[in-house]
Amino acid sequence: MRFNRIAAIAFLICSLALLNFPAVQGKNASPSVAADSDYVSALAAANHFLHAWQNQDREIGLAMLSDAVKNTSSEDSLQTFFSPGGEAAYEISHGKKLKRGAYLFPVSLFASEFKSAHPHTSEIVVVQTSKDDWAIDKLP
Repeated sequence: MRFNRIAAIAFLICSLALLNFPAVQGKNASPSVAADSDYVSALAAANHFLHAWQNQDREIGLAMLSDAVKNTSSEDSLQTFFSPGGEAAYEISHGKKLKRGAYLFPVSLFASEFKSAHPHTSEIVVVQTSKDDWAIDKLP
């Protein structure tokens, strides 16, 4: 009799755990990503670019810009962009494919220049310029 009661309790606990698993997974799980090699390369390029921004490395950042961004951005605006201050940080969220060779990533930039506890939220667009090269086609 005692064995049946223990088995019933164990079965009930396991059943409840299995019933709750999808609900817990749905709240905390990241969206499934079809992480093909282009997505991973575009994400790496976005990360590399934002790391240059964080470290105020204007030379690397400028080298990663597409010609379209270089031609439409003033020297002053680029100088300001690559001067986030000493306490700069960023977050890159799950991206989406815009078209073949182009990805959009929502980003949050944290910098002392914003004079607010809230991040600057924006998007960065990364485009493929050749087989293994990626460029930033929209600044956050």
